[in-house]
Amino acid sequence: MAIDLAAIKNELFPGLAAVEGRYKKIETKWSRLFEKRTSKMALERRTQMAYLPLAREKGEGASTYFDDRAGERWLYSAEMKELSLGYIITRKAVEDNQYKAEFNPSNLGLQDVFAVTKEIYAANIFNTGSVYDNTIGGDGQALYSTSHPVDIGVVGNRPAADIDLNESSLLTAMTVIRNNWVDERNIKIAARAELVLVPAALEQVIVRLLRTELRPGTNDNDVNAIQHVGGGLRDYIVNEFLTSPFAWFLKTDKRGLIYYDRVPFEMDMYVDFDTDNLKVKGRERYTFSYFDWRSTYGTYPTS
Repeated sequence: MAIDLAAIKNELFPGLAAVEGRYKKIETKWSRLFEKRTSKMALERRTQMAYLPLAREKGEGASTYFDDRAGERWLYSAEMKELSLGYIITRKAVEDNQYKAEFNPSNLGLQDVFAVTKEIYAANIFNTGSVYDNTIGGDGQALYSTSHPVDIGVVGNRPAADIDLNESSLLTAMTVIRNNWVDERNIKIAARAELVLVPAALEQVIVRLLRTELRPGTNDNDVNAIQHVGGGLRDYIVNEFLTSPFAWFLKTDKRGLIYYDRVPFEMDMYVDFDTDNLKVKGRERYTFSYFDWRSTYGTYPTS
């Protein structure tokens, strides 16, 4: 249905003190979490490869060990989503509206709502990260799992028991990333936590943990180890679109969270020949995905 005179009946006459309803939207968060790539495909795929194992000791006169297990391990897929939205407004509603500056018929905030929609899709990577998504594929585990398979074992980017955000749990996560993470051949890698991602409900907690020079929550004169262990952790993002008030996440210095831009936001409008109605629509194609669990660490406590 079209936006008609009845939908803007009070805007048809002079005398209104103001026309309200536009609000400042939440600032962009996804661009600090995801690597952006331009895509020309309906489906993007990436393979996770295994390279060589550790060198082996060779006895005198013995043969060199020749490895035959290097190659592809996992396949990750990212299918482009198409998003669109439009509206129709009658010609009379355009002509008779006395407040076009405030309620512009050709701009009712399409770009704003598309931007908010993008933030929600980005946050959903974390919101649903504890559930395996077979459309993405990979190693058969959810993005956040205690059992990511590698050669001769499994590795976790989630604690065995989900735990609330505090000094101890944050330092433990930073240590796990640094000391326990390995590549597909079970060789230790250089990985560090870069920033913390929290819902609005945990903002007070993360501010106290990261914004004090001394050890948080104590009367001790100890240095705040969070700011120094493994190079230190000082940055955080508060995301209002995280659905759990208790879950929290770390972004590491490893690549793996990715945003594919297939068709950037485009807006079009035209006047229908038969009805004289103004039609306005927006459209874009993109997807948020991941291709390496080592890019992030997460936990989902429930209280």
